Amino acid sequence: MPKLIVKPEGTHGRVSHVTPESAGWTYVGFDVHRMKPGEIVAAETGSREVCLVWISGKGKATASGEDFGILGERMSPFDGAPHALYVPADSNWSVTAETDLELAVCSAPGGGEYKAKAVPPGTHPKLTRGKGSNVRHVHNIMPEDDNAAHSLLVVEVITPNGNTSSYPSHKHDRDDLPNESLLEETYYHRLNPPQGFAFQRVYTDDRSLDEAMAVEDGDVTLVPKGYHPCATIHGYDLYYLNVMAGPKRVWKFHNAKEHEWLLG
Repeated sequence: MPKLIVKPEGTHGRVSHVTPESAGWTYVGFDVHRMKPGEIVAAETGSREVCLVWISGKGKATASGEDFGILGERMSPFDGAPHALYVPADSNWSVTAETDLELAVCSAPGGGEYKAKAVPPGTHPKLTRGKGSNVRHVHNIMPEDDNAAHSLLVVEVITPNGNTSSYPSHKHDRDDLPNESLLEETYYHRLNPPQGFAFQRVYTDDRSLDEAMAVEDGDVTLVPKGYHPCATIHGYDLYYLNVMAGPKRVWKFHNAKEHEWLLG
């Protein structure tokens, strides 16, 4: 099995690159580009659909022959909801950086009659989940109830310092609806301040997979199966961008039975 943590490759250009082939799975792809003003990133989508997420900075975007103008307003992923842009399969897109720009490219198999569409901040309400030291704040970008894509599910989460997240432990690795859906998942982690770190554990009930990782600013973690809770340390807030995809665009998870009492 491939390593479950992907470290950034430098600080400029395409710094993160995950493909279904490199991850050893079927659906999810994920890239991060760090750009200087005037630099351009462009691509054809082919058989895949794409969600571009402005992690920080501003950039002029086109997709499917349409000019979407300058997108992006926050200068840090910790400063409010993001701008995003959906691009369907058999199309193309281009982003020209107006400022220093960190751009995420989330991808999965495409299909259907979907059109290119901007997803501005406030498209979906901000949610707060959990209680006590398990509180985290959620910005949905492409949730399952928006009927906006063929495969992609995309969400951002801010976990305040010292808190846990993606917890109580849950998994979504069986194609067994309505009980559970099969979804591969990536986490793109950022820390504030950036010298901090957090922890993530990926494990199965039988512990045939059981990996605990210290994650640092800019790391990508892979969740091919199993439970995948996170915890950040005192003094450092944790941001992560989740990309999920599988055979059906449904997020139906199964809680670890030994921790379900925490939901009461």
